[in-house]
Amino acid sequence: MELCHTEQNLHSVAAQRINAYIAQRREQFGKEVHDFEHFEQELHTLIMALEGELVGEEMSRYDVSAEEIEVEGKVYHVGCIMPETYLCAAGLVTVNRHLYHSAQEARKNLCPLELRVGMIGGYFTPRAARQGAFVMAHLTAGESEALLTEMGNMQPSRSSLDRLPKELSPHWEEHRVEWETKLRQMESIPNTAKTMALSVDGVMAPMRGVKLQEKAAKAQQSGKHASGPTGYKEVGCGTVTLYDQEAKRLQTIRYGRMPEPKKATLQQQLETEARSTLALCPTVQRVHLADGAHHNWFLLNEIEQQLPPAAQPTIEIVDYYHACDHLKEGCDAAWGESSVASKAQFERLKTLLKEAEDGAERVIHTLRYQRNKTKGYQYTRLDRELTYFCNQRHRMHYADYLSKHLPIASGVMEASCKTLVTQRFKRSGMAWTIAGGQSILTLRSLIQSDRWVAAWQLLQADFRKEVKVIQKKPTLPMIFPGPVTSLIYLARPLPFVTYANLPLAA
Repeated sequence: MELCHTEQNLHSVAAQRINAYIAQRREQFGKEVHDFEHFEQELHTLIMALEGELVGEEMSRYDVSAEEIEVEGKVYHVGCIMPETYLCAAGLVTVNRHLYHSAQEARKNLCPLELRVGMIGGYFTPRAARQGAFVMAHLTAGESEALLTEMGNMQPSRSSLDRLPKELSPHWEEHRVEWETKLRQMESIPNTAKTMALSVDGVMAPMRGVKLQEKAAKAQQSGKHASGPTGYKEVGCGTVTLYDQEAKRLQTIRYGRMPEPKKATLQQQLETEARSTLALCPTVQRVHLADGAHHNWFLLNEIEQQLPPAAQPTIEIVDYYHACDHLKEGCDAAWGESSVASKAQFERLKTLLKEAEDGAERVIHTLRYQRNKTKGYQYTRLDRELTYFCNQRHRMHYADYLSKHLPIASGVMEASCKTLVTQRFKRSGMAWTIAGGQSILTLRSLIQSDRWVAAWQLLQADFRKEVKVIQKKPTLPMIFPGPVTSLIYLARPLPFVTYANLPLAA
């Protein structure tokens, strides 16, 4: 006798369709020509339908049915039951749920199901929001829509994808300092870390709004130059990088902030990150790496002043490749643009700059000699590059830095500027608001700093709210003697009971 046990959970409509499809394929196989890709697509669609059905069933369990509830200190009264369509990782699901209203907010309905699940933007389930946000961090809304459609799971519109990072960003900004601290506490410092390098830089990004245009117009009327291209402002980028004894990069934390006065938030983030690293590894050699821009060195010096005293003097290093760019400009000015002589002199001088103990002085001597032989525009070009090397000579002891196994190039910083900002922000026709740009920068910074998984747990938990049901205790009648029995109910305070609250994810 054969014993067969059938699980009732597999009797859903979607499960029956899968069983029927599999049985049909088994029966038809070999009798006709089949397209394997078509089979894969059909099976995937059916499985996604089953997942959506089960997700909708699970979501319905988070609904609350009561006369009154309390959320964050406010009392709400039951209104009606209405269906709503949500987007989960498997596609659209429709769920019936209770809506509640408050006397103080008559026009605003509250949905306990959405609060307890942690729905984002009233539309995305947590998993769907995580996937959508990750894709939006890398691609435009249109590209994200096309990619997700091609994947064959959820298929959000580009407008809903565009809104998603903007729904997440205010929550992150509200708790940013607290959550960044928690992320640092979850991390450890490699035992082989010997050097900590701080770097800052900026990228001009196209900004939306007429104020920038007005600023440029006013600057032109007053005979001055605007601070950047019309409609552009500088996005700040910063990195904290750890290196081992051989100057091999161990880890990098990246930050990006939209334009703001004096890059105040970026400075605070880098300072706190450096302080946290020093608390665990106080003896690391501190290095400041940047190009020759004065405001970058000013910001790095301000950060250094707020840090604990260094075990050994902090070393400032001008990025070697930035120095080579200026050297190339000087050689072209002296020996002709891209001439054979210019290329030969450039190769000779950049080798001296890197390997000779007095490399910077020898470059300065050569540029000064060439400048004094010229006049006019050629003199001006050479004098500009000579001034650069004279101002930065104390940060150009590259032979000494290499002998101590210190990084001499800010390639990490340059890559951060490119990957954080340029690749995502400077597409054709793009223009950004402060809020919209920061929502993308935050996501990209977390992903590129290997903090995405932990950060998402903090972010998503902020969308979940506790819902309390106000339960009315049975009232006891008081009976008075007399020809008619009168019932007078005693008014009692209404106790709060948490409604089937589920523990937050770790």
